[in-house]
Amino acid sequence: MRYMILIRPDLARAPEGGPSEELMEEMGKLISEMTREGVMLDTAGLGPAEEATVLQLSGGKVTTVDGPYTEAREFIGGYALIQVGTQEEAAEWAKRFLLIHGDAWEMVVEVRSVFGAS
Repeated sequence: MRYMILIRPDLARAPEGGPSEELMEEMGKLISEMTREGVMLDTAGLGPAEEATVLQLSGGKVTTVDGPYTEAREFIGGYALIQVGTQEEAAEWAKRFLLIHGDAWEMVVEVRSVFGAS
């Protein structure tokens, strides 16, 4: 099964300057391990909220809303598309990703199955 992991950092509580060099190195190691094991299909960080465009459909009309967003939960900082056997296994990889961030970060990671994927 394929699973999408959506990474939602709390921007108000993120370390100034973003991820440290050490964190980037640890993320690189985890991504390399996931790639070697055939788990990682794709991953990337996403651009800043200030550069985002949201299209909203309501009442049959499309409205364009530019960032930044008022609620941090609306901000998706990155994603990973993985292939594993179970939701529990996908959640375990997501947990490992969270744990390498230590106590300097606050974030929510959402793990969702991808329809039509096996």
